[in-house]
Amino acid sequence: MFNVDFEPVGRRGPCASDQSLLDCARQLSVDLVSICGGIGNCDHCKVQVISGRVSNPTLEEEASLSKSELEQGYRLACQAYPLSEIKLHVPPESLTAPQRTQVEGLEVDVLPEPPIRGLEAHLSAPTLDSPISDDSNLWASLHLPIGTIDFQVQQTLSKTLRDLNWNICVALRENEIIALGAPDTKWLGLAVDIGTTKIAGYLLDMESGKTLASKGMMNPQISYGEDVISRIVASSKSPENAIKLQTLLTDALSQLAVDLCAEISADPTNIVEAVVVGNTAIHHLFLRLPVKQLGLAPYIPAMRSSVDIKARELGLKIAPGAYVHLLPNIAGYVGADHVAMLLATRITEADKTTLAIDIGTNTEICLNHRGRMTSVSCASGPAFEGAHIKFGMRAAPGAIEHVRLLDGKLEIQTIGGEAPVGICGSGLLDVVAQLRLNNVLDKNGKMGEHPLLRKQNGSTEFVLAERDGQEPITLSQKDVRELQLAKAAIRLGIQALVQAEGIEEGDIEQVIIAGAFGTFIDVKSAITIAMLPPLPLERFKQVGNAAGTGARLALISQSQRTKANQIAEQDGYIELAAVPNFNRKFAEATYL
Repeated sequence: MFNVDFEPVGRRGPCASDQSLLDCARQLSVDLVSICGGIGNCDHCKVQVISGRVSNPTLEEEASLSKSELEQGYRLACQAYPLSEIKLHVPPESLTAPQRTQVEGLEVDVLPEPPIRGLEAHLSAPTLDSPISDDSNLWASLHLPIGTIDFQVQQTLSKTLRDLNWNICVALRENEIIALGAPDTKWLGLAVDIGTTKIAGYLLDMESGKTLASKGMMNPQISYGEDVISRIVASSKSPENAIKLQTLLTDALSQLAVDLCAEISADPTNIVEAVVVGNTAIHHLFLRLPVKQLGLAPYIPAMRSSVDIKARELGLKIAPGAYVHLLPNIAGYVGADHVAMLLATRITEADKTTLAIDIGTNTEICLNHRGRMTSVSCASGPAFEGAHIKFGMRAAPGAIEHVRLLDGKLEIQTIGGEAPVGICGSGLLDVVAQLRLNNVLDKNGKMGEHPLLRKQNGSTEFVLAERDGQEPITLSQKDVRELQLAKAAIRLGIQALVQAEGIEEGDIEQVIIAGAFGTFIDVKSAITIAMLPPLPLERFKQVGNAAGTGARLALISQSQRTKANQIAEQDGYIELAAVPNFNRKFAEATYL
């Protein structure tokens, strides 16, 4: 028996020498993708041996893995057997959706330089001989020049001092006291990435910078439309609508703060700083800025610069004097979330021609070529989230997430290994790629012939899974068209940036894929359907929710806020709709 350590999943345990690493992963509840059932021909269970010895590569591995990958210690878990204690790194793409969500996201170490300082003070109670005011007494005990105290904090100061027997902890932002607590209070920060469809929240220790809890939720504004244009129109119809759209967000974030604090037995009033990022429309709706002009050419934002505002002015229920910091925007459809993604991925420091793509309902793409950055926004739509797809669903147990069609035999893998109930975005990409590879779809996306094709109500459908007593899960011709439109927007955005720099797609040396959906896709499938350029796989890197990571960096580091401002100033912008021959190029980009 040998101990096998799976990182970054954090699972470690004994594995027999006659057990493959895939069997060992299953034994330790490490959910590796394995569509082929462990016979070595789907190459989805890839792991990297960091230390220790395993069996020699098999013929299947030599066929599936490149020479470079083998030299770097990559193996197929279903083919490799332990020969000693070993430590493995599991790439995100080898994990099924739930575990990938647990470990996704860049971890970028920075020295914490928080805007908040926690200071303790031990005051002497005033007497008739020394009737010093409570505020003066506090400043003197802190050994600081007299600054300001948030008015709501001032209103509670006298009672709090006496309740705590004159021993207190304050949260100081520059020269303003924004919160009071008992000695040893741990002041917290909230970082939030508000996506068009989803919201990701992170709770951090403001002193150490450590992430203490994280949680995702749906953006409740989706009730006013799945895309930002619908919400811009709704908000512009009446002041009441604008207020409602903003209140939906702030109520959701207040509840998110409660839920995150509950995970560590803390109180939301201990949250003394928040950083919020989102696209420009979301940013404006959150601040209740006018958005009508964002929906009309030339799509001008009301505000581009970063902003600090009291949380209570927005209706956000955290510490009474807490501030919310919003990173700067770049253009009408390239917002603070894009800046946060660029901050986290360190693209400004790249010494290679680098493409960074944040895939979502709105997809933002940046190209850094010889130190010059240019970005574009693509309305890729909600198909990647399962919307407008007949059996589409978000990544949840029972969703088909991987598909393979080999020698006419269909193999599927669902999240959690449960009975199939629908298909999520990564599964949609996979099945269209497999149908194209097997010539079931032509380059225009039209379905041809296959035993699993059927006609239903005048529509052609490909049967993915039969279900007892229920309609089978299928992929329709309309579903294929929805995906073509989504992927065409992304490919056209890439082409526009490349052409603007006068280079070829093959000149791109590194592709960083970010975003919730970008975390789960099979890059090979994305290349097969021509969503991504046909580059060697080693040039691609999937980094998870980089915008959320950027928000966390800005939360704990004032230097990172400065850097975010510099990124927004340096980054250029191309309006995709203004690209010459846009309609023709978009139509060509729909080809599979």
